[in-house]
Amino acid sequence: MASLVWFRQDLRIADNPALRAACESGDPLIPVYIFSPQEEGAWAPGAASRVWLHQSLGALEKALQGLGSRLIVRSAADSLHELATLCRDSKVDRVFWNRRYEPLVIARDTRIKEMLEHEGIEVRSFNASLLFEPWEIRTKSAGPFQVFTPFWRACLAEADPAAPLAAPASLKSPERWPESTPLSALGLLPRIKWDQGIVKAWHPGSAGAEDTLSRFLHEAYEHYATGRDVPGRLGTSRLSPHLHFGEIGPRQVWHALKRFALKRGQHTSWRRSQFLTELGWREFAHHLLYHFPHTPEKPLREKFARFPWRDDQGAVRAWQRGATGFPIVDAGMRQLWHTGWIHNRVRMIVGSFLVKDLLASWNLGAAWFWDTLVDADLASNTLGWQWTAGCGADAAPYFRIFNPVTQATRFDPEGTYVREWVPELARLPGAWIQQPWAAPADVLREAGVHLGTSYPRPLIDHKLARERALAGLATLDKERST
Repeated sequence: MASLVWFRQDLRIADNPALRAACESGDPLIPVYIFSPQEEGAWAPGAASRVWLHQSLGALEKALQGLGSRLIVRSAADSLHELATLCRDSKVDRVFWNRRYEPLVIARDTRIKEMLEHEGIEVRSFNASLLFEPWEIRTKSAGPFQVFTPFWRACLAEADPAAPLAAPASLKSPERWPESTPLSALGLLPRIKWDQGIVKAWHPGSAGAEDTLSRFLHEAYEHYATGRDVPGRLGTSRLSPHLHFGEIGPRQVWHALKRFALKRGQHTSWRRSQFLTELGWREFAHHLLYHFPHTPEKPLREKFARFPWRDDQGAVRAWQRGATGFPIVDAGMRQLWHTGWIHNRVRMIVGSFLVKDLLASWNLGAAWFWDTLVDADLASNTLGWQWTAGCGADAAPYFRIFNPVTQATRFDPEGTYVREWVPELARLPGAWIQQPWAAPADVLREAGVHLGTSYPRPLIDHKLARERALAGLATLDKERST
C-alpha cells in the first residue's frame, strides 16, 4: 500500500505537516500536484500567479528529487476523479493534504474527503498556512471578529504556535511511479514573454523564501515600522507571494522572528512589533473570508451594495496602464505590471484613487490585482480592497480619501520611487515631480516633459473627485435614515 500527499498552496518540504504525517505512516509516498483551475471559478490563478506557480512547482520538484522522490503533476477538471484514479492505480490507502480556506475550495475538499472515505481511503488534513485556525479565535460571545485590534489581541493571548517541523531527510518511493504531466504542459507561462520583469524580480521556491526572510530580518526589520511606508527603499519583507504559495509557513516566520529578537535581547517587544502585526493582518483576512464567504464578490457592509459607482471604462484603463497623470499612482501601477507586486503603501494610494477619485467599484480593482499580482491571495485581496473602499470589516472610514499628492510628498519626498517607475519625469526637480501639472513651463521644458504628450495631464481634479465621493456616501446614509 502507499500514501499520497496532495500538494496545493503548501509548496515546501520543511514545516509541512501533511508530508510529515505521510512519512510517519511508513508507506511508500507519492507526492502529487493537480492543476484544476476550473474548480476555483472566478478565482482561478491569474496570469502573474501562474508565472510564479510554474517556477515554484519547479523548485518543489527539485527539492523532492533531492530526497529521492519526485512530484507527480496532473491537469484535470475534476480533482476527485484524478485522486480516485491515482489511489486505485497505485494502491493508495491514505491521502494527506494541508487545508485551504477559500469557500469553493472548502466545499470541494469536503466532497472529496467524503467520497474517498466512502471508498475506504483514510483522509487526513492539517493546518500549514495559518498561525491559528479561523474557528479557533472567537469573540467572548463565541462569534467571529470584525475588528482587527481585538482579534489580534485574542491571538496573542494564545500560546506560541507550535515550532516548525523539520524537513524529512529522505522519502520512501513506491515500486512503480504513476505517470506525470510535464510541468511545461500546464501552460502556466505566457506565449508572449511579458513576464520577464517578474522572473528578474523574484526567486520563487522555499530557498528564495528563506533568503528573503533572512535578508529582511538582518537589513530591514529594525526600521520596519517606518521603512515599510517608504516605497523607494527595500523596507518591507516581500514575503507575501512566498506565504501565499506556501513556500514558507507563518509558523516558520513567527519562530524565525522570535529567535532573531531573542538573540538581540528583545525578549517581549518582538510580539508587539509592527512586522508581527502585519502577519496578524494576514490571519485576520483568512478569519474574515472563512466566516463571511460572500465577501470576495459582495461588501461586508450591505449598504455599500447600493453605492452609485461610475462606469467609466476609459478611466479604469488609464489606471490599469499607469496613465492617470498622478505620478505616485502611475508608478505603482507600472511597478505592478512589470514585477507582479506593488508596495503596500502604494496599494492603498492606487486603490483609493480607483474607488474614491474615479468612483470605480472595488470589485474592478480586486479583479485587476488578482490577475496581475504574484501574491494574489483571495483573503488578503478581499480584505485590502474592502478596507480601501470602506465597505468591509475594520475598514477605513469612507471620508478618509487619500490625496495622491500629499501621500507622495510624504512617503516619496525626493521622488525616488516615481523616478524609477515613471522615467519620463525623472529630470523634474523634487519640488514638482509629484505634481508636474503645477510646474512652471520653463521647468517642464528643461526636464523634457510635455504634458499631454510625453506624460498625461491629470485624469481628474482630486478636490472635485473627493467632493463627489462624499456626496455618494451621503446618498447611502440618506437611504438608511428614510
